[in-house]
Amino acid sequence: MQTASKKVVNGWAMYDWASSSYNLVITSTIFPTYFEAIAVDDAAVSKTTVTFLGRQFDNTALYNYAIALSLLVVAIMSPLLSSIADYRGNKKKFLQFFLTIGSIACASMYFFETDTLTLGITAVIIAGIGFWGAQVFYNSFLPEIAAPQDRDRVSAKGFAYGYIGSVLLQLVCFVFVMMNDTFGITKDKGAQISFLLVGIWWWGFGQLSLRRLPRPAPAGSGDLQHRVLSKGYEELRKVWQQLKELSGLKRFLMSFFFFNMGVQTVMLVAALYGKSELQLKTETLIIAILIIQLIAIPGAFFISWLSSKIGNLKTLMVLVVLWIIMCIIAYNLPVGGVVEFCALGAGVGFVMGGIQSLSRSTYAKLMPPTRDTASFFSFYDVTEKIAAVVGIFSFGYITELTGSQRGSVLALATFFVIGLLLLFYANTAKNKTI
Repeated sequence: MQTASKKVVNGWAMYDWASSSYNLVITSTIFPTYFEAIAVDDAAVSKTTVTFLGRQFDNTALYNYAIALSLLVVAIMSPLLSSIADYRGNKKKFLQFFLTIGSIACASMYFFETDTLTLGITAVIIAGIGFWGAQVFYNSFLPEIAAPQDRDRVSAKGFAYGYIGSVLLQLVCFVFVMMNDTFGITKDKGAQISFLLVGIWWWGFGQLSLRRLPRPAPAGSGDLQHRVLSKGYEELRKVWQQLKELSGLKRFLMSFFFFNMGVQTVMLVAALYGKSELQLKTETLIIAILIIQLIAIPGAFFISWLSSKIGNLKTLMVLVVLWIIMCIIAYNLPVGGVVEFCALGAGVGFVMGGIQSLSRSTYAKLMPPTRDTASFFSFYDVTEKIAAVVGIFSFGYITELTGSQRGSVLALATFFVIGLLLLFYANTAKNKTI
């Protein structure tokens, strides 16, 4: 096959530009710190205790549980929806649906205040479902628009667009939060305006991407009015049979499950770790996360180049070793260590985009030629989401159990070690193609 036109590739990458604003503003910077400050029963008694559904939680753990629930919902429903989308050739409609509910949920966070905790938690869950639900359909376009030899480059381009777009919106939000006096509003109101802007940005640029993406040809034919669910399960069973015969792809998914457990958790808890464990100011956290985003852009392209020299799996091994080292450093960071946290953020940023981009393109390379791209990527998506559920739930549970997030960081290092060992195993597969 030939790689699609520049217009189509850029249109595909533009969805990352649109949706990554959620990843940066909602899961990484402004919303986590806002949530930690707002979700408190009585700050004079405890700055971390909050009651939800009749049970007291550490507020950072409650946030982690809400994210884990949204990931679990997506992991359960996306395989069936993906197989139906492949069979009917309408995955653009599914992408539209999830980005719409996600962007609306982000915009609704504008109304989240101390006395509307239920609204806030509900918005967190629905926004997560929208983001990760859309991601599987977005990812599944990669093997359809890029030839195998171009997939590393195109995947890296998507992440680069995402980092640039999210940083631009983050700077706008930064103005409302940090220069709130200029607009005659409080910092909290500036944060709420930021959540509204994310919803508008995500939905608006998402429409541009959808207009440029091609409509996939249906993998099936015939009247599906009465057989769409059963046909969806048939598609899943067919993909599973192929996976069992592809040892390289199967072993890669096993390794991906564990090292991605660490990657996804770091992305979701970094701001809360800096805020509550290291007691850093919100301004410092936002600057550190911006550093991560900016360094991730050249990092994604450098890692794509490195993979062309030594291969995808060996490059992933190098990256996972670096993640292990950074987890150990994070465990030993001093309270109030601004310089140390920012330096670590630079390291995380350099490898974060690269490992996500390379993981996605590695999976696409290992896939057999097929029109069931969404169904195949649903397995990748389920692996990613279940890993994130286990990782984020473990992080929250260990935090509640020990009263500190440092023990949770060591657990992440363990996940990376297991992932590294399984990458060595994947590299021994006889039928691997990379």
